Amino acid sequence: MTTRRAALALALAAPAIAHAQAGWRPTRPVRLIVPAAPGGSNDIVGRIIAEPAAQILGQPIIIENRAGAGSVIGSEAAARAPADGHTLLINSSLATVPAMVARMPYNTLTDFEGVAVAGFSPHLLVVSPRVEARTAQEFVALLRAHPGRYNYASAGLGSGPHIGGLLFMSRMNVEAETVHYRGGGPGVAAMVSGEAHFGTPTMASAIGQVRGGGLRALAVLSSQRSPALPDVPNATEAGLPGVVHEEFFPIVAPKGTPPEAVAALGAAFRQAIQQSAARLAEMTGVAPRAGFETNAQVMTLVREGIETYTRILRAAGVQPE
Repeated sequence: MTTRRAALALALAAPAIAHAQAGWRPTRPVRLIVPAAPGGSNDIVGRIIAEPAAQILGQPIIIENRAGAGSVIGSEAAARAPADGHTLLINSSLATVPAMVARMPYNTLTDFEGVAVAGFSPHLLVVSPRVEARTAQEFVALLRAHPGRYNYASAGLGSGPHIGGLLFMSRMNVEAETVHYRGGGPGVAAMVSGEAHFGTPTMASAIGQVRGGGLRALAVLSSQRSPALPDVPNATEAGLPGVVHEEFFPIVAPKGTPPEAVAALGAAFRQAIQQSAARLAEMTGVAPRAGFETNAQVMTLVREGIETYTRILRAAGVQPE
């Protein structure tokens, strides 16, 4: 790093460092639980922002992958962890799982404290290179001609990719078999190998394979094109009206974490997210947004997400399992 860049980084981090020094500080490494296997979107985003956040907090941040049950196992572990500021959770499925799972072992809205939001990103419609379709419309025609022949990769029950696939099939009136994998990374790997035919993965987990030719992107499930994949049509351009599916990455702590710890962690992670914005955009297609500076704002976003996904799924005739 050049002297100028080092000075700039220090200047950017100074407000958060000063805030942390003035109040609560972690006294040992902080666990950041990722409730999925390595290689998925939460894992990638979490690792990108963990390094600068650790520098600001003055303690290492250890990524702990706790995969299983569509993120429920890792999320429950975070909810049950000591509320002392040394355990956090990053989970883009935090708002989707309650819309899909009938008996939750934790309460999403009452068992967590909001810390920060790492950013927002649309999902993609992608196919394995072995699938002949070159456009979304060709692929829809293929599914309609062969109902049930093709399968799609879910990242687990209630995950964003699971809901994206259900939304796509419902809106386009097509059928496919759902195959649940232990996170976005394994789901993407299954599509690359041809084990799964298509999916609606997060941009973060699939963008590398799309750019490298391991997957073919047919649409960005957004109302606009993504700067990260400028040549891929948006949902409307691809002929997929209403198939718009976006994820966000809330970072939360166990309920009861001291307010001063939540404030210090939030300040550190928001600063780390801003410092990492260019890297997040390039590597994952994730973009931060303003307006999530407090615990209440983060949890309001989660609550609204639960309401939105529940409404979409019930309209599609999907009930909790």
